[in-house]
Amino acid sequence: MQDFKLYEYAVIRALPKVEREEFFNVGLILFCKKEKYIRAEYILNKEKLNYFFNEDQFEDLENNLQSFINIARGEKSSGNIATLDIPERFRWLNAVRSSCVQTSRPHAGLTQNLDRTFERLFEELVK
Repeated sequence: MQDFKLYEYAVIRALPKVEREEFFNVGLILFCKKEKYIRAEYILNKEKLNYFFNEDQFEDLENNLQSFINIARGEKSSGNIATLDIPERFRWLNAVRSSCVQTSRPHAGLTQNLDRTFERLFEELVK
């Protein structure tokens, strides 16, 4: 019998103007409790985003996204949230918030290979 793993993922979004609720998919976070796995990455297309963010906003966005990734990775320099266990970090990262970085609602799936699934979802939903 093949060993399938239950995972959850959320798309990371950048919102140029939060009040307008317009967003761009810029990253992905994937979590599997059974495997103690969490992975988050982002990519910014500066050419495209320059139409919606000025230089200062773009720099803030990139800093916020990097903090998001550092928390997912559990880098202690990112504060107390980064020291939580993996399920708690995932829940905190995909909590509903009103900021320039938000996530979609979490979605679930089954996979045999978490990294391959992350790469496929990142390609389909972000790039």
